[in-house]
Amino acid sequence: MRDEKLDAAAIAAGLSTLEGWLLAPDGDAILKEFTFRNFREAFGFMTQCALCAEKLDHHPEWKNVYASVSVRLTTHDSGGLTERDFKLARMFDRAAQHLTAP
Repeated sequence: MRDEKLDAAAIAAGLSTLEGWLLAPDGDAILKEFTFRNFREAFGFMTQCALCAEKLDHHPEWKNVYASVSVRLTTHDSGGLTERDFKLARMFDRAAQHLTAP
């Protein structure tokens, strides 16, 4: 079953509950750059997030360069953002809380 694509008002409401996430220029994804102290922490974050993504059966588009992880969340089969993207974003934020560099 396909997740319901959120309208602009629901996306704005969802973003207002998140810290540091931005709406992609195309309006179909949310983006965030996480910065850690080193590669080990960045990779540990990705490992924790991979387990969260598996639980939700929802997988990020992401890129790691040394101590940073760029994340893009969207629901491809729904053609844009769904509540599952915001749920995964909150899980990613919790995973990063004790790791992100000041």
